[in-house]
Amino acid sequence: MSTAADSVIAVLRAGHDELVAFVGKLSPDDLTRRSAADEWTVAQVLSHLGSGAEIHLATVIAGRDGTDMPGPDFNRGVWARWDAMAPAEQAAGFAESNARLIEMFEALDDDQRENVRVVFGWLPSPVDVAASARLWLSEFALHAWDVEAALDPRAHVRADAVAILLDHAPHMFGFMGRTDSLGGGEHRLAVRLTDADRSFGLHLGGVVAKTETPAEPDGTLTLPAEALIRLLYGRFKEPYDTDGVSVTGPLGLDGLRRVFPGF
Repeated sequence: MSTAADSVIAVLRAGHDELVAFVGKLSPDDLTRRSAADEWTVAQVLSHLGSGAEIHLATVIAGRDGTDMPGPDFNRGVWARWDAMAPAEQAAGFAESNARLIEMFEALDDDQRENVRVVFGWLPSPVDVAASARLWLSEFALHAWDVEAALDPRAHVRADAVAILLDHAPHMFGFMGRTDSLGGGEHRLAVRLTDADRSFGLHLGGVVAKTETPAEPDGTLTLPAEALIRLLYGRFKEPYDTDGVSVTGPLGLDGLRRVFPGF
């Protein structure tokens, strides 16, 4: 029986294997160069993924086994241990930690993939395994890009990850969008994805929300799906690939970057 979690877990596995192979070719100097996450080196991004995978693993196991989720002290201890590692240790530790998380996901049977519920303290209610895996995919796929783009400014987020994240982007617009930079103004954008045959609207006001395509928009945004995901997660910036993107209207691309500052 196929479950909603199956495809997400498969994409996590493929992305993990690709990133581990990429990191395995990096030199010590590569690990300490600035990543595409502005404040972190490549090794620090890998440390963030490794510690995050460890915490995510403990959280999903708690849901699987019906035990208490790990608390703040657990998280702080994990972060402190990873922060104390040397760059080479962070790179090697990432490969091991993320592998354990994915192996746990892969070991869940069909019943568990359908019925396990996972509690994340920052979400209003428990989520199923598919949603838990998607949460990790949104973290993993964009930080994998942070690593790869540090060496190749033309790097893209994996297409299979984009396809999954795109389907759930409407839930993320309000979560990721910050409208303080609009000074109380509102904008209605028409968005067209050039490679996914999709069009919709974005209302930028008190919150950011997906809408029907407006008949008379204030501006238009035309771009590939991968570029939309990078924009949404604050990864659409120079000197990285901005090909195929067109913006009209008063907000402009720089204004959209301020609305979606990322993490």
